[in-house]
Amino acid sequence: MSRADRPPRDRPDAGFTVLEVLIALAIIAISIFSIGSVMSTNSRGVTTLENHVALVGAAQAVLTTAIPQHNELAPGVRAGELRNYRWQLDVSPIGGDWEPQDDSKVTWTPELVRIHVRSPTGAQLDLSTVRLMPRRPQ
Repeated sequence: MSRADRPPRDRPDAGFTVLEVLIALAIIAISIFSIGSVMSTNSRGVTTLENHVALVGAAQAVLTTAIPQHNELAPGVRAGELRNYRWQLDVSPIGGDWEPQDDSKVTWTPELVRIHVRSPTGAQLDLSTVRLMPRRPQ
């Protein structure tokens, strides 16, 4: 059979069939969907990380500006707002009603300092530390 006698679909230059085109389009669509899904996940992760970094920055600002010096720090609760971040500072004796046995030698007492920061988006960060405070006379 000569080249001119062959039917059009049996010729080597006949092109793609409809089924081959549909399969190729399906593969391309799945690939684009997968890439979009990965990009969406990465975008959410970056946004979450940015919010966390901003929250930690606000907590550091509260640590440096809201906590008074040793001689001004007193047990109790303070609250405020810094750049739309609400914070609460709670100073309380560590270990409850702990009292040293020899009162004359102890000039400092440990106090538990808890800082709670809440971002405008609702994310929260809690920090706890211990500060030595001058002991108040009994």
